[in-house]
Amino acid sequence: MHKKEFTQLNEALYMETMENGLQVCILPKKDFNKTFATFTTKYGSIDNQFVPLGEENLVQVPDGVAHFLEHKMFEKEEGDVFQKFSMNGASANAFTSFTRTAYLFSSTSHFEKNLDVLIDFVQSPYFTEETVEKEKGIIGQEITMYDDNADWRLYFGAIENMFKHHPVKVDIAGTVKSISSITKDHLYQCYHTFYHPSNMMLFIVGSVDPEDVMKYVRGNQQQKHFDPKEEIDRKFVDEPEEVNRAHHELHMDVQVAKCMVGIKSNEKDISGERLMKKELSVNTALDVLFGKTSKHYTALYEEGLIDDHFSYDFTQENNFGFALIGSNSSNPEKLSARIKQILLEEVKAPSISEEQLQSVKKKNIGGFLRSLNSPEFIANQFTRYAFNDMDLFEAVPVLETLTLEDVNEAFSELVSEDRMTSFYILPKVNG
Repeated sequence: MHKKEFTQLNEALYMETMENGLQVCILPKKDFNKTFATFTTKYGSIDNQFVPLGEENLVQVPDGVAHFLEHKMFEKEEGDVFQKFSMNGASANAFTSFTRTAYLFSSTSHFEKNLDVLIDFVQSPYFTEETVEKEKGIIGQEITMYDDNADWRLYFGAIENMFKHHPVKVDIAGTVKSISSITKDHLYQCYHTFYHPSNMMLFIVGSVDPEDVMKYVRGNQQQKHFDPKEEIDRKFVDEPEEVNRAHHELHMDVQVAKCMVGIKSNEKDISGERLMKKELSVNTALDVLFGKTSKHYTALYEEGLIDDHFSYDFTQENNFGFALIGSNSSNPEKLSARIKQILLEEVKAPSISEEQLQSVKKKNIGGFLRSLNSPEFIANQFTRYAFNDMDLFEAVPVLETLTLEDVNEAFSELVSEDRMTSFYILPKVNG
């Protein structure tokens, strides 16, 4: 077991890679009452074209399989896994994102029993045609519910505007039509490819003894057989740099219009410290330009173009990335034009001062350190960073060393007129 110390944060992380390839990370937190564990596979909604392990030919599976699989993993021949967690006093959940699927629990007692339940249920798939068919109705209702959610439609509308071919443009849950063709064979095929231990990470944070936990996990894994690990061959179609469409809008039952401006990243095959620096630099620039104390936020608010729902964020993954800036608005057209103008003018004549940069860095470092009090934040973010060859605990040193040049360079690389788009949700017009 390898120990890595982060003296600046007063943290020590214990790591080991099992013979079957499973990465186990343990972060002891003596003062925590709650222990939190996540078991995550590097498999999300965008992984719909791949070569199944042990085969030679590329396959394409229906959109929504990763999310469908997440739902079905909790159902076993002997019953629902949630009941087992509940009997041990634990709270369990799961989520699927574009790039990963995570299963998790938190508890204040019976940690080893709950850890056993977590590892065993994720490593023992059970699907039948009957239960798959039954689940289609449940997930179909979930998709329909999200179709009625204006904020969700705004989010995915902007992404669909940006991407022409990349599967990130498709809702994580898929569509009612795409899930209708999912079979148990699809689920087993995806499970055996992406749920191999070598594609997964177990992360535990809380009041635990690392040696004891690692011994327990080793014992659990030694009782199971896994095929030799192989590299997973994932396929992504070529995506043009420019956006799919410059604008689109949708009419829904909303009282106030909504506007989202999207900026498509042109970065591909990016990982490690370069990815972390890019993401932190762009988000720092957005904080200076659109944070609540910025002149642009104040002006947009006073003009009635935004309200308290105003938000902005930039996310970069290995083969896609985007920034989203938006709000409820009385005049989405004017807001969209103003946001684009602010972004393009900043590229043309950078205005961020050293004083503003230092102020935002200080604020973000403080926010990050406060987040380390949350076991949920640590476990979820550590895994996301690790799957992109980054280390969550390096975020503070990278933030500290960000320069004005780094921020301006990352921002100007991102912002380009042909990579910007706008999406509106507008109130329905009666009659």
